[in-house]
Amino acid sequence: MVNVPFGELHQKILTPLQAGQPAYDVMFYPSLWIGDMAPYLAPVPKRYLDTPGMKDVTKAYMDVATWNGKVVQYPVDGDRHYLKVRTDVLKDPKWQAEYRKATGKDLEIPRTWAEYQQMATFFSGKDVDGDGKPNYGSAEVTKRDDLTFSAFISRAAPYVKNPDVKGGVFFDVKTMKPLINTPGFVRALDDMVKAKSAWAPGGANFGLGDEIFSFGGGQTLMSYSWDDAFIQAQQPDSRIRNKVQAAPLPGSTEVYNRNTKSWEKKANQAPYFTWGWTSAVAKASRHQQMAFDYLCFFSNEANAALDLTIGRFGVNPYRNAHFDPAFWEKQGWNKDVAESYVRTLSGMEKSTNRVFDLRVPGVNQYMSALANGVAAALAGQSSPQQALDDVAKEWSKITDQIGKDKVQSAYRNVVALEDNS
Repeated sequence: MVNVPFGELHQKILTPLQAGQPAYDVMFYPSLWIGDMAPYLAPVPKRYLDTPGMKDVTKAYMDVATWNGKVVQYPVDGDRHYLKVRTDVLKDPKWQAEYRKATGKDLEIPRTWAEYQQMATFFSGKDVDGDGKPNYGSAEVTKRDDLTFSAFISRAAPYVKNPDVKGGVFFDVKTMKPLINTPGFVRALDDMVKAKSAWAPGGANFGLGDEIFSFGGGQTLMSYSWDDAFIQAQQPDSRIRNKVQAAPLPGSTEVYNRNTKSWEKKANQAPYFTWGWTSAVAKASRHQQMAFDYLCFFSNEANAALDLTIGRFGVNPYRNAHFDPAFWEKQGWNKDVAESYVRTLSGMEKSTNRVFDLRVPGVNQYMSALANGVAAALAGQSSPQQALDDVAKEWSKITDQIGKDKVQSAYRNVVALEDNS
């Protein structure tokens, strides 16, 4: 067993693979690295694809495991971003009356990012649960080198993923011109900069762990990212257990059309299937059958079911069986909480307007450049437009360094997922 700090993991895996060395048999890593890893992975043999557990993996996560028509990653996790809210506050008559008086609107789960911000701003600094401590509106992943790029993509999704426009969200797949500085992304970054006013103390430097414990511990009213904050809130010793609800990511009332270069006024919502952990067997492994046997055991139905219930494990639903409210009710979840969770996650599988991660060679470089741009705007060092203009220039350089044809070929796999083609 070789444990590697996350910041070093990509290179520690890739270097021996590129050299053809059988350094590892089994590897666990973020699924969005598939564009770099695929040439060095052993396709999953049919006998494992035919197991009941593998046949129950949802279509979206089988797609995530597939590259150029072959299943080369072994699904062990299913990650997506969605909204989490504290229902004990939203259902409190006192807060409902105060919110209506202040805003003229009913207090309910936000359907757009504008509504999210209005709610977060209203509640920030107020003691909503009577413990003598102020609560805050929103916990977000904002730390530059700790997945802030994923948080930003969640905010951008409804502005940039137009259901009537095909051919790429991050690049124009025909020309490979970056789209990261187009108006939809700029508006999302402008939103994120304005959101700072509703963050908890230190919220401008929250990593994923901070977001998990800020919402899961009851400090903040809302958050959005991976399952972990919701599962943390539902741990048996949580003071907000069964006082939370899952809902789709906020959407928008208009979406940018990059073909017509104009905004279209229509309600839009775009689920974000963000990277999750995956596993794979190295093509260079001298013990491939043993390696696949191990992964088959690791992800068997009993192990996966237990892992799902422990927040710090980071294993999230990826099989159809995981979308049964009865399973979650057996863990002590109230029926309405279990149903909101299952409805939100399974609903994403049915969406025809969705965003996936970039998943191309060099993805770490692209996402690092994006994180730097977001951080510059959040710190007030650049305007959102200038920050993303700088990101676009950096992305063009990265594409040239790696090779336009190589990146374009890989990006077609991403566009096929997003366009449901």
